[in-house]
Amino acid sequence: MSEYELVQDAARSIGLVTKDQPEVGIVLGTGLGALASTLDKPLTIPYSAVPGFPVSTVESHEGRLVMGVVGGRNVAIMQGRFHKYEGFSLKQVTFPVRVMKALGVKTLIVTNACGSINPLFKSGELMLIDDYINLLGDNPLIGVNDERFGPRFPDMSEPYSQRLLSLAEEIAMSMQLNVHRGVYAAVIGPSIETRAEYRLLRLIGADVVGMSTVPETIVARHMGMEVLGISIITDECSPDSLKPLYLEDVIAAARMAEPLMTSLIGKIVEIL
Repeated sequence: MSEYELVQDAARSIGLVTKDQPEVGIVLGTGLGALASTLDKPLTIPYSAVPGFPVSTVESHEGRLVMGVVGGRNVAIMQGRFHKYEGFSLKQVTFPVRVMKALGVKTLIVTNACGSINPLFKSGELMLIDDYINLLGDNPLIGVNDERFGPRFPDMSEPYSQRLLSLAEEIAMSMQLNVHRGVYAAVIGPSIETRAEYRLLRLIGADVVGMSTVPETIVARHMGMEVLGISIITDECSPDSLKPLYLEDVIAAARMAEPLMTSLIGKIVEIL
């Protein structure tokens, strides 16, 4: 079967479990699974039960699609994402986003835990993604293009919706929540960056760095979805005072800041 047919098959299998059509899709990053527990009328579907879905292999990525209601709107939440460093192709990484679109999702919110390169951005703070730098050495759109998904050469002059960015900033202000706006650099991982790499990333204009998010953004924009990106800063990457970084520290920092992100996303979805 073609990728398009595989996507339709996966959407049909989900449709056998629930007839609710999600308007908003949310991808939760490392240590950020708690939002799914706040849903009204939740329905949980293991990734292993959906044809074509990979299975998460990274700690804190639960590997479940959770359908439910936030702020009166039907949403589909990926409680755990996939990464190229796990051995998946970018087509596999982004397959669930295509399925979300087939289910009816028009707006995608992508989240992640990341390291701060900008010295003004501190651990525990939130950053709205204004733009990205793709350093993965790959693109999920490589290969034959299926026009049923989108155009051969999708425009990326506005990968993250300026409308949604402004809305998120207004809501954050009303919550008295300080949020940054900046550029996310995606690297392949899984090794953490060197001091020289952090210096290079800052030199080319990155504010934060992570190992995800960009592939999902590219595919969502390819299909005409509106995208909002939110990063939780879990560590500060100053080349001159660099300390060893461990996954448990990233997860702990993400979970400390997660309630702020959960509240922000809830209000954004409600107002959309």
